[in-house]
Amino acid sequence: MKRHKEAAQQMDKKDALASFRARFFHPEKEIYLDGNSLGKQPLDAKETLATILDEQWGKKLIRSWNDHWLALPKRIASKLASLLNADPKEVLVGESTSVNLYKLAHALLTSGQFPKQLLTDSLNFPTDNYILQGISEQLPTTAPITISYSSDLTADVPSLKETIKHNPGILCLSLVSYKSAYYYPMKALNNFAKEHNSIIIWDLSHAVGAVDIDLKQTDTLAAIGCTYKYLNGGPGAPSFMYVDQSLIASLKTPIQGWFGHAKPFNFIPDYRAAQGIEKFDAGTPQILSLATLEVGLDITLEAGIGRIRAKSEQLGIYLSSLIKAELLPLGYSLESPEEASERGAHITISHEESWRICQCLLSPKDDRLKIIPDFRPNRFIRLGIAPLYTRYEDLWETVCRLKEIVLEKEYEFHDGNQPTVT
Repeated sequence: MKRHKEAAQQMDKKDALASFRARFFHPEKEIYLDGNSLGKQPLDAKETLATILDEQWGKKLIRSWNDHWLALPKRIASKLASLLNADPKEVLVGESTSVNLYKLAHALLTSGQFPKQLLTDSLNFPTDNYILQGISEQLPTTAPITISYSSDLTADVPSLKETIKHNPGILCLSLVSYKSAYYYPMKALNNFAKEHNSIIIWDLSHAVGAVDIDLKQTDTLAAIGCTYKYLNGGPGAPSFMYVDQSLIASLKTPIQGWFGHAKPFNFIPDYRAAQGIEKFDAGTPQILSLATLEVGLDITLEAGIGRIRAKSEQLGIYLSSLIKAELLPLGYSLESPEEASERGAHITISHEESWRICQCLLSPKDDRLKIIPDFRPNRFIRLGIAPLYTRYEDLWETVCRLKEIVLEKEYEFHDGNQPTVT
């Protein structure tokens, strides 16, 4: 295997994005493969927060709203629009992914433009489905239709289309599935939905910052997504919402919040919604989280999403080849699509001892490297590839360790108890 390690090191030396790794904080003797859940900390985030705490909040206090903070959400929305090929007037930053999905799905359902039927599928992120279930209990509509597939790894696109055809309405789908990284055919499904009087709200959370998303080229009308994964915005970094300009005027937000008012600081007694996408604003912007998000977003824009996506595909091909050669003979299964173009930026594997194998990676014996993946019930070990800081050598080391754990039955020394976050 020494020869393979040297080959990985050579690929790292030739990596056009290698210099970006130095822009992030890296604990010693640790490989991090969980950027698909929480991205690493950009080093500049510390200085940015220090400036806000000491100068803006500490010294200038309330004056910083006019001098710095009121402009921050729109500036970040403009940068996200650039990343996603959207108009800045179509992107809003703030709140959580769940809150933004609630506002957007509710607004579409009550707009009168689409049949009052909510749809989702069995690959969607569970919390998205919770939101749809809650809306259906609040409004005069039937329960959401959940399209189930024979596999929990890939969508059955013909079955999905058939359901849309016979039950048109408002769908919510994850562009990249959180389990297997299956990557939906975005443009084809958008066009099919339009032909059948339907609309898709795309959850971009497991894609944005790792997949090259072009909202205009794919004819996307609505989307939401988080920013703390591949965009490295930090824990709890605010979500974003995208609504195509053709729809904004006809939608009404279900949460008539302070910052969604046309003139929020006039403090008039009656609510009058802002005219643009700002109508979907609600509470006070999360300044500290917005500031760290801007740091991570700037790094992504500097690196270029095209180069990031190309590297994620190359790393994925490399990791898949190692898994097939070294791990499949030991009882592991590859759970992600084999074609690089059909998956996002994480590779999922499984084993009958998946969780105890994760325990071995997280709590190594002796002086071995700690490796941080994540585990999703009931069998998935997700290996997140974050092209801005993941190296070929990291993936080689990880496969060697996964092989060693099974050969030595190291998992037998763990009890299998799971913490709250896995």
